[in-house]
Amino acid sequence: MNITTYTVKPKLPAPLQPLEELAHNLWLSWNFDAVMLFIRLDYDTWLHSQQNPARMLGMVSQERLEKMAQDDSYLAALKEVYNHFQRYKKGERWYRGSHRDVIAYFSMEYGLDVSLPIYSGGLGILSGDHMKTASDLGLPLVGVGLLYRQGYFKQYLNADGFQQESYPENDWYNMPVERKLKKDGKPLLISVDLAGRVTLAQIWEVKVGRNSIYLLDTNIEENAPDLRDITATLYGGDRETRIRQEILLGVGGIRALRALGINPAVAHMNEGHSAFLGLERIRELMEQEGLTFYEAKEALWPTNVFTTHTPVPAGNERFSIDLMEKYFRSWAEHMGLSWKEFLALGRENPDNEGEQFCMTVLALRLSAYCNGVARLHGRVSREMWKGLWPGLPVSEVPIGHITNGVHPRTWVSNNMVELLDRYFGPHFEEEPTDLSIWNRMDRISDEELWRTHERRRERLVAFARDRIRRQLERNGATDSRIQQAEDALSPYTLTIAFARRFATYKRGNLLLRDPERLLRLLKDSERPIQLIFAGKAHPHDLPGKDLIREIIHFAEKYDVTSKIVFLEDYDMTMAKYLTSGADLWLNTPRRPLEASGTSGMKAAMNGVLNCSILDGWWDEAYAPDIGWAIGRGEQYTDMELQDNVESRALYDLLEREIIPLFYQRGRDGLPREWIRRMKNCMRTIGQSMSSHRMLMEYSQNYYFPALKNYRRIRAGNYEESKSLAAYLQKLKLNWPQIAVLSMSSTARPVMQRGDSLTVSACIRLGNLQPEEVRVELYHGTVSNQGVIEEAQRDEMKPVQKEGDCYRFQVRVQCTQTGRQGHTVRILPKHPALVHPYLPGFIKWG
Repeated sequence: MNITTYTVKPKLPAPLQPLEELAHNLWLSWNFDAVMLFIRLDYDTWLHSQQNPARMLGMVSQERLEKMAQDDSYLAALKEVYNHFQRYKKGERWYRGSHRDVIAYFSMEYGLDVSLPIYSGGLGILSGDHMKTASDLGLPLVGVGLLYRQGYFKQYLNADGFQQESYPENDWYNMPVERKLKKDGKPLLISVDLAGRVTLAQIWEVKVGRNSIYLLDTNIEENAPDLRDITATLYGGDRETRIRQEILLGVGGIRALRALGINPAVAHMNEGHSAFLGLERIRELMEQEGLTFYEAKEALWPTNVFTTHTPVPAGNERFSIDLMEKYFRSWAEHMGLSWKEFLALGRENPDNEGEQFCMTVLALRLSAYCNGVARLHGRVSREMWKGLWPGLPVSEVPIGHITNGVHPRTWVSNNMVELLDRYFGPHFEEEPTDLSIWNRMDRISDEELWRTHERRRERLVAFARDRIRRQLERNGATDSRIQQAEDALSPYTLTIAFARRFATYKRGNLLLRDPERLLRLLKDSERPIQLIFAGKAHPHDLPGKDLIREIIHFAEKYDVTSKIVFLEDYDMTMAKYLTSGADLWLNTPRRPLEASGTSGMKAAMNGVLNCSILDGWWDEAYAPDIGWAIGRGEQYTDMELQDNVESRALYDLLEREIIPLFYQRGRDGLPREWIRRMKNCMRTIGQSMSSHRMLMEYSQNYYFPALKNYRRIRAGNYEESKSLAAYLQKLKLNWPQIAVLSMSSTARPVMQRGDSLTVSACIRLGNLQPEEVRVELYHGTVSNQGVIEEAQRDEMKPVQKEGDCYRFQVRVQCTQTGRQGHTVRILPKHPALVHPYLPGFIKWG
């Protein structure tokens, strides 16, 4: 069938034209005044459009549009919001450097707004907050991702409480995305080679305040059906679909930026999905600058940033060697690498022929800057990947941490934002990097804070009742059962929320382990509690789906369906109701399997107190005056024992501390001590877990140094990278001969604090010169296991040549008491190295 296609846009009267620009910039997702313009335009249509401003403009009748174009009150509000938007775009920025070279941020998903459903959960929400914050700071950063035709699935439960999935098609022409066109009006296309098949992709732009995200889409007529399906669903399909998606994201993403005239000077891989971008950047330099593979690799290593989000080895993306050979054998030949050398880029042990190709390993090997997403997760990641750096102490494995954060004006409810704006002043919005503004929490009266929170709980209960009613109607429930839903939950009861992905390690059923004890709490006539659950299980995760069904069956079995509810299809809209309307945010993962988690941060910024296992972000944020910790950070090998111990600890906290504190009221009906904790929580978490803190850390620790590296290397015509590649080749040839032949020191059996000692070592260097290695004295307190803990490192200097070796020496002072010790080690040394910790290059005395 031959179909002629064209696009029809809404016909807005001239006074309403700014609505078009506002509808297509997700700045409105964190500015409720802008959202109110669309609600005022036509409330019923707003709901029918599923809160999608771009779609809504095409649904409002022309008569209504003409009427509102004559409404002076509405036009005044529109003018005020649009002027605010323009001031934001043109206003002063935290970053004041050049925007010529950009940071390209690659992510498999982006959770920006409910109107753009191309996210599944925490990773996408983090990416969305990252982009919004980059806009606030004025960073030269663009996002790159994929545009999924069906996005992630819509969740619904059958009558038995078992999760089902549906995959509605997204209509991009009525969503806040815009297809990029060439000057002749035709779509701008890029191509990637997928096992000999040329695959085309068009590019869509999402505007996020000052910044943009570019999304690739293969659903075009020029592609074969299976290639069109590459961007059909997020985390769907088989392993071949996944490798195609990741090639498109990494390789195609770099090519898309080039086609748009954008120079990705720095690349940030948010998880390993996009790691193939490293190969594409190397290929580009080899072709454009005539560099060898290793020269190009060393030129780009100091400009790549990699963030890992996975705390378990099995969660890292791996591809079979057969798949890799199908899609990348030609890449190896083109780059002048043997097949074994190519596969070594993605293997923990390059000599293990049976090991699959790991995207995390590829990203770690190609990036000078690597990090986990919380302090604990950084430690877990260093332990997990220490095998890449054999011989290096775990504490020195070059994986740092930057704890995740959340975008306050996205996640703090509009009611609470109004309250904060009133007491914090305009500085709160205009200077989001001044985190000390949260110290003004004490300016807010207990009465105002509590009334604001009570309004949010009332709205949460109303929202939940509406969702429950619709769930029951769809499943054919009786009228009496549907009527009962109208009385589900109470706006006056201590409300506990558990909302997150339903994976077994998150233990959504931990609170159900002792039914008698839980029912006593639920049915207490004077101090009752109520539970709201929400979250999706992966379509193939049957144990996760069973957890959801267990909750449904528990509520029905014990006739507490009005006190335990499960809300279907957890999304950003529901998350905003839950994180602002609950009283207590519950989190029960198995430590240390929660990399970070951010939902509790959102709750905390709304004054919702956390009760959580000490895992992820809560491990470093917890303090007794802002929430509760379940346990003390213990880790177990017996999971049954762990569940028993931690469920009892949770019941104890609820019975002895949390519930009594919530219901402890004065004559004025206010829970003063609870409110005090709310204020402490908002003050502390507002500062420490803001995404503005997070982005400033990424900028100062990674982005700015990487940009500086890029400009220096390029300005030097890549001579620095050629020198480094030659040095590393020389190092590799000589490394077997390098050794610490002997050590001596002036240390006595007993020393006094303040005494000095001299340590010298005879080092065999092969054909290397003394300035080509870093010889270090590694010293500190010696543990009972004979390990140097919290070591200090002092560089030793060459003092003379003795035959075929060099003597290095250093003088240090005794600053610590107790059992001390030292040894000597050898590391690479070159001015172009960001750090000296290169896999396989360390020798110990």
